[in-house]
Amino acid sequence: MRQRPGIALVLCAPSGAGKTTLSRRLLDDFPAFAFSVSCTTRDPRPGEVDGRDYAFLSKESFITLREAGHFAEWAEVHGNFYGTPLAATLETLASGRDLLFDIDVQGAKQLKETLPQAYFVFILPPSKAVLERRLRGRGSESEESVAKRMANAGREIAQAVWFDALVINDSLDEAYADLVAAYRAATLSPGRRPDIVTEFITEWE
Repeated sequence: MRQRPGIALVLCAPSGAGKTTLSRRLLDDFPAFAFSVSCTTRDPRPGEVDGRDYAFLSKESFITLREAGHFAEWAEVHGNFYGTPLAATLETLASGRDLLFDIDVQGAKQLKETLPQAYFVFILPPSKAVLERRLRGRGSESEESVAKRMANAGREIAQAVWFDALVINDSLDEAYADLVAAYRAATLSPGRRPDIVTEFITEWE
């Protein structure tokens, strides 16, 4: 049988729901995963490394690349731009490597058009109160920032209905187990491996 094409696993969540923590754990446990390094115009957070977590760009550079068709998807979130390089994405998937996308809902909607074979997972907080407490617990968010992120969270959660899987991050271990289950479901989906059925049918002809 031919090598299966890579799986594009797309994770979305409101800010503070734990998406980054879950993403890093998945990458640690599944080293065959490649991480889709998005471009962004926001400033790096403590511990983030350029080229590993994000490619940090100026707004001018981002806009130039966007106009040149460089991105599979792009969005403006909290006043900053984010985008996924298209060519690198297609090359990685064609090589058979799975890709993990940690992006926002706007970007996911665009990826649903450019990568229809992708599998979309939305990570939810257990409640509005818990999400707000997590945001405040960062110690890096102003009151204005918390209010803005909470308002955005409501709009993002309203979009969760069209995703392929929902993961509620109440207990980190349970949420991670659900995320792994969603990933394995994506790799086993007939729609993502039509070559298997075709090759078996050929043997019976």
